[in-house]
Amino acid sequence: MRMGGFFVLKGWLALCSKLEMKNKTIYTLLFVVCVVGFWVFENFYTPATYTDPNTNESTTIIASEFLPSSTTGDIVRHQHLMLSYSEPHEQAEWVAYELKKSHLTHDDRKRPYFIEDPKVKTKSADWRNYKSSGYDRGHLCPAGDRRFSKYAYNETFYTSNISPQDREFNAGVWNRLEQRVRYWCKKHGDLIIVTGGVLQNGLVEIGEEGVDVPNTFYKVVFRKNKDSVDVLAFLIPNKESKAPLQSFLVTVDEVEKRTGINFFRNQSESWQKKVEETVNASGWKF
Repeated sequence: MRMGGFFVLKGWLALCSKLEMKNKTIYTLLFVVCVVGFWVFENFYTPATYTDPNTNESTTIIASEFLPSSTTGDIVRHQHLMLSYSEPHEQAEWVAYELKKSHLTHDDRKRPYFIEDPKVKTKSADWRNYKSSGYDRGHLCPAGDRRFSKYAYNETFYTSNISPQDREFNAGVWNRLEQRVRYWCKKHGDLIIVTGGVLQNGLVEIGEEGVDVPNTFYKVVFRKNKDSVDVLAFLIPNKESKAPLQSFLVTVDEVEKRTGINFFRNQSESWQKKVEETVNASGWKF
C-alpha cells in the first residue's frame, strides 16, 4: 500500500508539474501578446481627428512670409491653426493663427475632450499628464477665438495646443491679453498671432511624459500695414499679475533671443531691423 501510494503521489506530482509548465507557457504567451500589442498601439495607433474629414469648409491660411522658423522641424498644419511641436518639451514651441473679424462670433460650442494630435509625428502628450499637477491645460490658440465653426473650435483641443499654466495666470493676466487681442481685431481688422511658452532646459516637468512647465509665455501680435506690419510682443511670467499689459511689452528681438525662434525670417534684414528692434504701441489701445 505504501508503494502504491508512492506511485500515486509521484503520478500526481508529475501531472501537476505538466499543468504548471502548461500554465507557464500560456502565461508567457499572454505576456508576449500584451507586449507586442502595447508596442503596436504605441507606434501605430492614430487617435481620432477633430479636423473636418471632408474639408467642406474653408481653411485659414497664414502667408508664408509671416511664419516663424521652427527649431524642431516638426511643423503641423491644421485647417485653422499651425504649430511647431517640440518633442523634448512635449508641447508646441509656437502656435500661429490668423484672427479675422468674421471669427469673432459667440456661437455656443460643446466643449470636446482633449485628444492627442494625430499629425504630430512623435505623438503629442496625453492630457492625463496635467491631471493632479496643479497646472491648467492652458490653450495657446484660445478656443474663444475659434467659435466660428465646430471644427475650428475642436482643433484647439488637440494636446499640441496646450501648455501647463498657473491657474491664476491662465484665468487672469493671460485671459486679459486674449480678450484685448479680440478687441484689437474688432477695432483694426485681421491679425496674426504667434504664441507659446519659452522653452528651455531645466524646467519643472509634470506627468509620466515629462511635460515642461514654462516659466514665461510670449505672444506676438501683428497686423499688416502696407509694406510693413504693426507689431506688439509680450513676455509674461507664468503667474498671476495685476500689472497693466503694457508693462509686459518687449521687442520682437527680445522674444527671439529668449526662444531661439526667428519670427520674420522670410523678410529682408532691413525690414526685420525696422520692425523687430523697437517697441511701438501707438495705435494699439490698452
